[in-house]
Amino acid sequence: MKVGSTLRDNMGDVRNDRQIAPAILFLCLGNICRSPLAEGAARAAFADAGLAATIDSAGTGDWHVGRPPDPRAQAEPRRHGVDISGLRARQLTRADFYNFDLILAADDSNLRDALMLRPADATATLKLMLDMVPGRTGHSVTDPYYGADDGFAETWSDVSAVATALVADSTGSSG
Repeated sequence: MKVGSTLRDNMGDVRNDRQIAPAILFLCLGNICRSPLAEGAARAAFADAGLAATIDSAGTGDWHVGRPPDPRAQAEPRRHGVDISGLRARQLTRADFYNFDLILAADDSNLRDALMLRPADATATLKLMLDMVPGRTGHSVTDPYYGADDGFAETWSDVSAVATALVADSTGSSG
């Protein structure tokens, strides 16, 4: 499954489906590892379930804007039939707090940074990614960037569990 940026490029048009499809933004530090992995896992999970959703990712920092995901981050989902090579990093904006129903941060630091940017009248709910997974509330998704390649498999497993939980929540099943 090729995960591209079609929804990202047409966000204004897609948001018209807000009552039907959830709009979910995944957030990490640079938007080249954890959040694009989560975006890819969620897009694949929603597509496999035949469900519509607006799914995107962003980073709290701006130093990777416009760049594709880290090659190691691209390799792990490719092993699972998901291609995230078409994604490009972007930075979280104030508009995201109105354009998305749910913003899921990878860790406490990302959550704090998002809370500092969040407008007082924002409509998005802000949580940690793993808050969606039973028994993992309050836990962070490990940042594999500075570690060994096998860290990306662990991160993929975590974000895949998040994606599964989101689909279950969208269908009303218990997961």
